Amino acid sequence: MNYELLLRSYFGVQVVACLKVTFTPLSPFRSPVTEPAIVNIIDGKQIAADIRFEVKSGVNARIAEGKRAPALRVVLVGDDPASQSYVRGKKRASEEVGINAETLLQPANMREADLLALVDRLNNDPGVDGILVQLPLPDHIDEEKVILAVDPNKDVDGFHPVSVGRLVLGQDGFEPCTPAGIVELLRRSGVETAGAHAVIVGRSNIVGKPMATLLLRRGVDCTVTVCHSRTRNLPEITRQADILIAAIGRASFITADMVKDGAAVIDVGINRVDDATRERGYRLVGDVDFEAVSEKAGWITPVPGGVGPMTIAMLLQNTLQASNNRDR
Repeated sequence: MNYELLLRSYFGVQVVACLKVTFTPLSPFRSPVTEPAIVNIIDGKQIAADIRFEVKSGVNARIAEGKRAPALRVVLVGDDPASQSYVRGKKRASEEVGINAETLLQPANMREADLLALVDRLNNDPGVDGILVQLPLPDHIDEEKVILAVDPNKDVDGFHPVSVGRLVLGQDGFEPCTPAGIVELLRRSGVETAGAHAVIVGRSNIVGKPMATLLLRRGVDCTVTVCHSRTRNLPEITRQADILIAAIGRASFITADMVKDGAAVIDVGINRVDDATRERGYRLVGDVDFEAVSEKAGWITPVPGGVGPMTIAMLLQNTLQASNNRDR
């Protein structure tokens, strides 16, 4: 006989506890056998809300001291629907915490030279603390050139080589928002990281590589393995993970047989799959087979509502940091 207990709102983490009880005939020598299996569904929305509250408190403290609110400028080139949606979310979240955010909309046929000139103007504007150029850019613009053009002291995305170098060396600087958000999810959910074996599936410059660096940092102290499309015996490696981070961009790629019992599973993927039952004709799923893996995992992030909200929350935190750095 199975019993399921639902416990919610526990330190910002939605806890789902499944208590499985198997009854056997009673005898003087036997008693009921209880086998607890608990999975913590990490509520990224709630944790992100906690961070936004902390940022708002920091912004209010600045204003109380007679300082101006942090200023963020987001440059959006073209009319890609996904990018437009992301930018709207960033602007809305910025306004909620008191950050002065402005979106600079540019035509899709904007010349690369003109975009670089715009970034240069923002670099030299003392009223701007953070600059974010929304990616991807149109094919005729070299993204690397644009990333290099951003002042590292205003690089709230954490993509500039100087920011990456500071990250690798353990120096103060802007951490890439998604990996930094994942570390916060683990920390605030009570996942033990010190000495844990973390396996990252995906080696991108935006998630996989900086994620490995953050998990290796003192204070986090994981042992890290990075896997990718050429990794041999991938399931054998992922089954060793105490912390498994999926960032490969393939829907439901991580299956239950690839996960160790009790592991913390962080799903970075956002993939559209056709679904005729939905009004939009599709639904969003992650890189993890959520239903099956949640039967084995100790912690797991949903999609949506897991890592996604954290990316914006960490952007706000970086923008506040940028404004405070300029006051020093």
